Amino acid sequence: MSATAAPPNDTTTAVAPSAGPVLARRQVHAVAGCYFVASFAALGLPPFLTRILPELGDPTARWAGVLYIVPTVFAAVGAPFWGRLADRFGRKRLLLRAQLGLAVAFLLAGWADSIATFTAALVLQGILGGTFAASNGYLGAALEGPALSKALTLMQGAARAALVFAPVVVGSLSPWLSPHRQYALLAVLPLTAALLICALPESRGGRAEAPRAKDAPEATAAPETTAAAPAAAPGTSLLALYALEFAFVFSTVISFPYLVSLIDDRLPGTSPAVSGVLFALPHLCYLVTAMAMHRAFHHRPRPGLALGFLCIALGLAGHGVADSLPALTAVRLVLGAGLTLGLVCLSVLAADCAKGRAPGAMFGSLEFFSKAGAVAAGVAAAVGNSSFGPAAPVLTGTAVALATVVPTVLPLVNPLRTRWSR
Repeated sequence: MSATAAPPNDTTTAVAPSAGPVLARRQVHAVAGCYFVASFAALGLPPFLTRILPELGDPTARWAGVLYIVPTVFAAVGAPFWGRLADRFGRKRLLLRAQLGLAVAFLLAGWADSIATFTAALVLQGILGGTFAASNGYLGAALEGPALSKALTLMQGAARAALVFAPVVVGSLSPWLSPHRQYALLAVLPLTAALLICALPESRGGRAEAPRAKDAPEATAAPETTAAAPAAAPGTSLLALYALEFAFVFSTVISFPYLVSLIDDRLPGTSPAVSGVLFALPHLCYLVTAMAMHRAFHHRPRPGLALGFLCIALGLAGHGVADSLPALTAVRLVLGAGLTLGLVCLSVLAADCAKGRAPGAMFGSLEFFSKAGAVAAGVAAAVGNSSFGPAAPVLTGTAVALATVVPTVLPLVNPLRTRWSR
């Protein structure tokens, strides 16, 4: 994967919209629903690794931190590859492959009888999954502009809903079926999603390859503008989008792993139910306000994203000093406002960047940077927590969010025009 600057008069390969059919609203909702059910095990079971690993021969669950990020690491590695295959062989086909890949990985994880086998299942989950990037590539091939950004916002809502509700369901089932065996049971969800995807149309119609100019070199970059696809606004080059995605994911995810420890440190005796509600508040904020935020900021995503980073910084900094339940609730809601603004405005910027590009490759690369941000955040949180205590991760996230505000709000004078080689 490489980035190459495009010369001013380059006329090489471009991808332009065609007159193919646009997905109906119910079909967009079906894609989001399929992602929600497929994400249930992927997002709901990892918090229970400390209960799963003792059944597999790790009584102290010392490998929980490493195994938590294994699927993320391998999903980051595989996403660009699967995205390019989707552009070549069909997005529906590759979306179906992702759901079936998850089902296979969950079945193996549920019946694993050793840490080695369980780890292999998590590696397969990362490599064979990638349902989020596959779903976004499928949508990006048939939608563009506000319709695409709204669909991407809906997809993020599906992810937030799974993150909120899946751990509750897994915990509720635990007295009857261990979280370890629930992997096998929940494999039925991606299988169900695969059946629903079979009924969806192929999204080939949204993008068509334009002819290559005779004098164009084979491996140079595509122009940002074509006759059929208007240029993205300044500051929304792929390089800028990838950097913003990485910074956003890093600054938000870094607060996740040790939040319960921070709550216990500040509010001793807090019940697990209250801790769970505090954890879920930012995601619930997204579910309630995301579409309203989209209506308010889809014409001005960069100021909205800058405001989002500022709210994230304020919310995370507040975690460092909050010492009461009302104070923690308030800072979690401020963080939720930043999370919502960031996800919505990044979806708008991604929709802008998708104009004139092969969506599978673009969303696959975007998923790589998102997963890379999550992995970096997990490592930084672990190092900070072990060295300076549970407040260190949120303060690190504060610094990264603040450092991103200014370059986010200021337009670039000469935006770097890049594309990732196919």
